[in-house]
Amino acid sequence: MTEKASLVGQFANAYVFKVSPKASKIEVKKAVEEEFKVTVNKVNILNVKGKLKRSMTAKGKISKKSNWKKAYVALKEGDRIEISQD
Repeated sequence: MTEKASLVGQFANAYVFKVSPKASKIEVKKAVEEEFKVTVNKVNILNVKGKLKRSMTAKGKISKKSNWKKAYVALKEGDRIEISQD
């Protein structure tokens, strides 16, 4: 969990999840409600572009990491998700 994700959870009763690039807001909402037994108020999805990486051993070969999605899920007032740091 990043600093920004923990701050969002602390002040806005929202959580950040890495989701499938094919996932929609409705699918994310249903999955969170079923998995954690909470009520979701709002879902925002952010597409994150994969970074370019240069290989030092392959003559400067450039490769690209995969694109991915991040979902910000806001919960109903009073609902919480217990996340273990294992």
